[in-house]
Amino acid sequence: MLALVTGSTGFIGSHICQALVTQGTQVRAFHRPGSPLTLLEGLPVEHAVGDLTDAASLESAMQGVDVVFHAAAQLGSHKNPDQIYNITVQGTRHVLEAAFHAKVKRIVHTSSVAALGVPPQKHLNSPYLLDERYTWNFKPEWWRYGYAKYLAELEVQSAVAKGLDAVIVNPTIVLGAGDINRISGDIVIHVAKRHIPVSIEGGLNAIHINDVARGHLAALERGRCGERNILGNQNMTHHEFLSAIASVASVAPPLIKLPIWVLPFLVYPLSLGHTFFHLPLAGSDLHRAGCNFYYDTRKAQNELGLTDMLPVRQAIEETLAWYKKTGILK
Repeated sequence: MLALVTGSTGFIGSHICQALVTQGTQVRAFHRPGSPLTLLEGLPVEHAVGDLTDAASLESAMQGVDVVFHAAAQLGSHKNPDQIYNITVQGTRHVLEAAFHAKVKRIVHTSSVAALGVPPQKHLNSPYLLDERYTWNFKPEWWRYGYAKYLAELEVQSAVAKGLDAVIVNPTIVLGAGDINRISGDIVIHVAKRHIPVSIEGGLNAIHINDVARGHLAALERGRCGERNILGNQNMTHHEFLSAIASVASVAPPLIKLPIWVLPFLVYPLSLGHTFFHLPLAGSDLHRAGCNFYYDTRKAQNELGLTDMLPVRQAIEETLAWYKKTGILK
């Protein structure tokens, strides 16, 4: 079997490549010409150079491919809105069209729980669990990344309606070795450097990168066509999460927890600070701060067999160790 992996040089994509190689699958790694190949070093993969915005390069890369793992997207919420749309949404459309023309057997589309939106207003601070049936309900300009991932899912659904076999996976916050772009791991660095003296109300769900890769392969084998599968592990408050990182990093945990009513007053200072400094939050992030982003992961457990998950603390430990090993954290 030949598998094409888009976003192959990134955090999730590179781990998918590793998992596929380990099980004996031939891998074609699709990436841009200037993408760093650090995370693919030592892996026996074939390289296909191209770009999601270049449909012809995708058509070429799909030749002879049996399955596709589409893990590429524009990262972050603070980029140019047009760039986010062109790469995440139109890029996904190009991937799906190329796969359809190449008669690919199945696509596993890497979405995100961000595509689900935010908890219902009446449950913003309760232990309400979002599941795969939940749909987008938020202002696009307040979460451009999440909205783009939602629109990309609509592209997948449209392709499925035309006869393409595709399944969607929605990872939560992913931690572990190899987060080279510091997407989820950025918070680990800031806590380790004692840059975060306070926590805020609300919560999140986190998962080890190895379990995310395992979930992708399971979705290929057992996922139902056109359906989402949330890949997550532990629901925890922000304070619990930050305290766990602090414990691993041997630093003091945040001692103060900010109430929700304070957050609107921080939008402008954080927006200004994010412009000049590398902060873990931007002002626009506060529109959803204080929410409990907790998820029901039973579908992935029952249908994909995603059980026996690695502890979140282990994921934090491996994240921290990798950043120290690579010199990103000194």
